[in-house]
Formats: sequence, structure tokens, C-alpha cells
Amino acid sequence: MAYFSPRPTVTKPPKASVAFNALKRDIMLGNLAAGTGLTELELAAYFQCSQGTVREALLQLQEEGLVRRQGHRGTQVSECTADEAVEMFRLRTHIECSGLPRTMRSPGKALIADLNAMLDDMVAAAESDDELHLAAIDRDFHRRILEAADLPALDPILHRCLVHNHRFKISRSRSARDLRATALRHRSIIDAIESGDIANATAVMRHHIATIVDLGPDVFPDANQ
Repeated sequence: MAYFSPRPTVTKPPKASVAFNALKRDIMLGNLAAGTGLTELELAAYFQCSQGTVREALLQLQEEGLVRRQGHRGTQVSECTADEAVEMFRLRTHIECSGLPRTMRSPGKALIADLNAMLDDMVAAAESDDELHLAAIDRDFHRRILEAADLPALDPILHRCLVHNHRFKISRSRSARDLRATALRHRSIIDAIESGDIANATAVMRHHIATIVDLGPDVFPDANQ
């Protein structure tokens, strides 16, 4: 059987969310390699739950693009390629930078407070050396900004881009990153939104996304501008 993180200690069979979170963690960290087969029967025995519970977890993973369900071929961990990462970054840039002017025209009283609270949580996760938790809050941060743009149909698309971006960044990391610096990179976004300068805020967001990972100047030529 493929490697999984130690099964959570529970007093009753875990629900789909527990199986989903455990599998997602191993996929994001690269412990479950692309192409690894995931069978409902095997996972049900591993997590001590029903196949229906496992099926629900696998469907959630499919929605986030972390597994592929292919009929008689079963379910496999999806690929995480540089080509897909580049296109996801580009799509994400378009969604976030197009939505930001709408957000800033009517941000709502709670937006800045929510973003500051998420930044505090990211810093705390960084200080605990929990990169996966930091990444999860990071995704919520960016989705919160889009939420204020009132473009709900784009949220699942952005979420999938964010998940893929973070999976690529974490699983392909060549060296340790300064997690506190990663968290604090979001301060400039908050300041730009709070300033009310739409052009500057859009430029800040574009630079933030373009400099998340080092994919080279040929992919993101404006990264240092």
C-alpha cells in the first residue's frame, strides 16, 4: 500500500472530512506521488470507515483537482506539472486582478479587518512552522478579496488555482523558505486595498502572484517591475 501519514487517533470511524484532510495533506506534501492509485476499499479499511465516506472524500479531492477519477481505471493522484502551474498562475492573475477593482469600489466594512485577522493567523502558522496551515489561510485571504467583488461563480475556479499553486510550490520546493516572510508578503496587499488606489492595488496583486515561486523571467517577465 502507498505511504500515508499516521492515521488520526479517533474513538469512532472518521467522517469524510477527516479522510479528505489526511489525503489532501499527503498529496500537497508529495507523500502521495502523482499516479498513485487510490481504491475505495483499501482506503475504507485504512481509515476504518465506509466506502461511501471514502467516496465522498475522493469527490472533494476531485473538485480541487488533486485526484482524477477515470471510470474503470479507478482514482489516481493527479499530476502537478510546471506547465499546468504556469497556466494556473496566469488564470489566477486574471481573476484576481480583474475582480480587485470591483472589490475596492465597494469593499464592505469588514474586509480590511478580516484580512488583517487572516494575516495574523498566517504569521502564527509561520511561527509554528506549519506551512500547510499557512497555505490554507493564504487561500482564504485571496478568496475573501474576491468574495467582496461579488463574483461567486469564480470562487471555485480561483480556489482550484490556489490549491494547485500551493501544491506546486510546496512539493517542488528546493530549499527551506522563510514562512514568516511568506505571511508578511500579504501586508502590502492590505495596505494597497486600504489606500483606495485601484491601479496601485492591481499592480501590487499582480506582483504578489508573479513572485510566489521562481519559475524564471521567461514565464513572468514583469515579476521585478
